[in-house]
Amino acid sequence: MPLDKQIKSKAIEDYARTEGDTGSPEVQIAVMQARILQITDHLRTHKKDFHSRRGLMVLVGKRRRLEGYLRRIDIARYRALIQKLGIREVRPK
Repeated sequence: MPLDKQIKSKAIEDYARTEGDTGSPEVQIAVMQARILQITDHLRTHKKDFHSRRGLMVLVGKRRRLEGYLRRIDIARYRALIQKLGIREVRPK
């Protein structure tokens, strides 16, 4: 189930650092967060959809790794992003 184009373009527009930016960690994390919310909503209705649950776990892992990267690079940008998205802070290893 792909992410709706309007939701994806809105996330890219809101979190892009420059015009046309789709590769910065902020944009990638925001798009992943939108997909995670969509899959989570789907799993509330379809509790036994284990294939989607596995996809959700893979996405959460990717998002956590990107969050760790952003935290290492620039902690101020990281904290601003997680506050804006409403996700918990990643504890460093």
